[in-house]
Amino acid sequence: MIKVVVAGAAGRMGSRLVALLKDSAALTLTGAVERKGHVSIGEDAGELAGCGKTGIPITDDLSALLERGEVVIDFSTPQSSLAHLRTVVQHRRAMVIGTTGFSSQELDELKSLARQVPCVFSPNMSVGINVIFKVITEMAKILGEEYDLEVIEAHHRLKKDAPSGTALKMAEVLARSMNRDLAQVGVYARKGLIGERKRGEIGIQTIRAGDIVGDHTVLFGGIGERIEVIHRVQSRDTFARGALRAARWVVKQPPGLYDMQDVLGLK
Repeated sequence: MIKVVVAGAAGRMGSRLVALLKDSAALTLTGAVERKGHVSIGEDAGELAGCGKTGIPITDDLSALLERGEVVIDFSTPQSSLAHLRTVVQHRRAMVIGTTGFSSQELDELKSLARQVPCVFSPNMSVGINVIFKVITEMAKILGEEYDLEVIEAHHRLKKDAPSGTALKMAEVLARSMNRDLAQVGVYARKGLIGERKRGEIGIQTIRAGDIVGDHTVLFGGIGERIEVIHRVQSRDTFARGALRAARWVVKQPPGLYDMQDVLGLK
């Protein structure tokens, strides 16, 4: 059994990871972490997740837990994830990071640290969405310059970052496949008399409403037709199961930064 520590264990994703780990045949929960001062410190991780007592209390000391943990799965905040990764590096363990909203500077630090341990970092752990990353790369190349590219994402009202990490990844994939620089061609909002759509631009549009778990659409707009590749998530378990799959995979890898494309053998 692979020994897993869940960081952000009291959050929406952390709770689902705790619940799914309880029923896993290959992975076992050996630790649960939250930030210092969190109201859930000391509570049983399973009871908080609604899956029954696990005997694993939530603590704020990741370092102590890594004595018996092999891999950390982290869905928290950029600042917390980086702090956890620094601790993981000190203990030479593996890590899976599903946190989004990193700044450029934070991403640079993450990439530098992740070279020292086996680490999977992905803005979306869904198996389906990572297959779509592969598919839209080929579609963009085949359809070519005559098709306009748009990415539309929708999430719940509580999501803090926009656009979503997945939408940005989709736009990056499209830009790379078309030999474009997303920093130059990305358009994140439209209002007023903006004129005709510029050739080569990639639109990334954001919707926030209700309790939407996560919807993403890639639109290829041609003259006389449009093609839409749509991915909708009904449950956070989609992301949690992908993260558990990544955890099983990453503990067997040499140090380095990986993503779900590596996990799924899509590269």
